Amino acid sequence: MVNTEYLKIPKDRVGVTIGKNGKIKHQLEIITKTELKIDSETGNIAISSTDETDDPLAIWKARYMIKAIGRGFNPDLALKLQDDDLILEIINLQDYVGKSKKALVRQKGRIIGKNGRTRQIIHDMLDVEISIYGKTVSLIGKIENIQMAREAIEMILEGSRQKTVYAYLEKMHDKLKRREFDEMVNGVPDEREFLREDLDTDEDFTDAEEDYNQAAVDSEEEFDEENADEEEVPELI
Repeated sequence: MVNTEYLKIPKDRVGVTIGKNGKIKHQLEIITKTELKIDSETGNIAISSTDETDDPLAIWKARYMIKAIGRGFNPDLALKLQDDDLILEIINLQDYVGKSKKALVRQKGRIIGKNGRTRQIIHDMLDVEISIYGKTVSLIGKIENIQMAREAIEMILEGSRQKTVYAYLEKMHDKLKRREFDEMVNGVPDEREFLREDLDTDEDFTDAEEDYNQAAVDSEEEFDEENADEEEVPELI
């Protein structure tokens, strides 16, 4: 029985999804063992199973790879979603800033940072791929890293100073590195161990929360983009 799912991507991303001489479309079909039918005029795409489809999640994976390309990722990054440990998360900026074009442009600028610095720091600290396209911010990474990156982006959208966001990212980076080291030494713990660690380290968030609350008190002060370079940038370990 043939299963088919449908999605639509922006028309200006159709060419990227197909690729030169159909290369990307072919790659997607080979990797997921599905068949793609792409309408270049509308951006509508049909993803169907084939006789060779052996993964019950094949259509789902193809859908999210295509969705990632549609949200601005280059195909090489989107194809990483064939890894079962990685997910795609899409944040709709209008949920935070409304329909104001001016507010949308301003907040996108804050997430990107001067010369792309803030986006790069989020990427480097949390090992998360970031695409800012249209009215969305999209993330590719491991689920825990994605949750941390989303929190950092929401802090920016809600008015936190870059300094506060960098402090939060540094704490999360340290937490991920500690966990990575523990896994190397002791093996991968089960979910109960992850939960126990989270409960035991709630205090790690205290300083960041205090900074965040202070930023809320000072929210009447506008963020000064000209002084962005003076913010302390955390060092990677």
